[in-house]
Amino acid sequence: MMRVAVVGVGKMGLSHLSLLGAHPDVEVAAICDSSGYLLDVLSKNIGIAGVKDYDELLERTDLDAVVIATPTHAHFPMVKAALERGLHVFCEKPLTLDASQSIELAALAREKGLHAQVGYHNRFVAAFAEAKRLVDAGAIGEIRHAQAEAYGPVVLRAKGGTWRSRRADGGGCLYDYAAHPLDLLTWYLGEPTSVGGTVLGSIFSASTEDEVYATIYYGGAVSAQLSVNWSDESYRKMSTKITLSGTAGRITVDRQECQVYLRDTAVVPEGYEVGWNVRYTTDLTPPVWFYVRGEEYSAELDHFVRAIEDTLPEGQPADLNSFASAAVTDSVIDSLLRDAEDAVAHTMVPSASTGGHRTQTSAPTAAPRRRGRWGARRRRRAA
Repeated sequence: MMRVAVVGVGKMGLSHLSLLGAHPDVEVAAICDSSGYLLDVLSKNIGIAGVKDYDELLERTDLDAVVIATPTHAHFPMVKAALERGLHVFCEKPLTLDASQSIELAALAREKGLHAQVGYHNRFVAAFAEAKRLVDAGAIGEIRHAQAEAYGPVVLRAKGGTWRSRRADGGGCLYDYAAHPLDLLTWYLGEPTSVGGTVLGSIFSASTEDEVYATIYYGGAVSAQLSVNWSDESYRKMSTKITLSGTAGRITVDRQECQVYLRDTAVVPEGYEVGWNVRYTTDLTPPVWFYVRGEEYSAELDHFVRAIEDTLPEGQPADLNSFASAAVTDSVIDSLLRDAEDAVAHTMVPSASTGGHRTQTSAPTAAPRRRGRWGARRRRRAA
């Protein structure tokens, strides 16, 4: 029986606590949170020891693994301390607020021989996984372009006061929402070469962004458009969608279904045909032992447990959601932030001669913005 502690019992922490508490191969040995009141309530009702101090948890509790669901700004020191004590780690996304720290953690986990997984749950949504299988099989030929979207009604009025409203703490649309489609792009297309045209717009928030738009380049003629807005009340809940356009067809996929169009030049996979095909998540999803919010949350934690126990089904990679892949996504986020900051130097000012506008830049000439941060980091990035 694997002994696990859940660190941070907010929304995601409570979900993980429920799922792990029902897992047949897991014993939740302790919960940890900075709120003593919350720990008292949970401990009295579910009979699990509550520990307020994280260092005390690691020092005094006999554990095999920790599940960390704290605000992102706290991830790096907590994950590092757990790895240094030889514990396997499941950490909520994004891994850190600095890609160099994510790279360091990935290297440390590899050095220690520990399983380290990040909670990008969309990789465990059956429709997204089917799209990945088709891409790897070459069903739509060579991918030329992708569209990555996420919309939802998270921030619909001016508010603040929590870490989610402050980018420095890991809040904002980029870290909280855009990270999901960015991770799927990493999964489907690999590591990009640069980014450009990044817009981080505020609609209601004062200290962070509510919308993210950018172009991501993958070398050659391959690119992707990112369009994310968490202040869109036309959506009832978060909706993530990826469109992959290839030389032999197209895939449009979200949580509900995988729509596939195959040209007559495609290498048609078994069960598919030339023209339109649809595969539904309900038909593709295997049953789970316990359901909270969606099968993908159960599946990602079961993958974490089975990877540690070395009991994964044949063909399922242990590093499906590794620290190394999360570090790539964090590098993209870093580059988007830098690109958006660079755009501040390119402002429009009134033109006296035309009555219109002209571009004012901080340099003598304004080159097209297309920024990347992969040069030095690629050499250092954990394999």
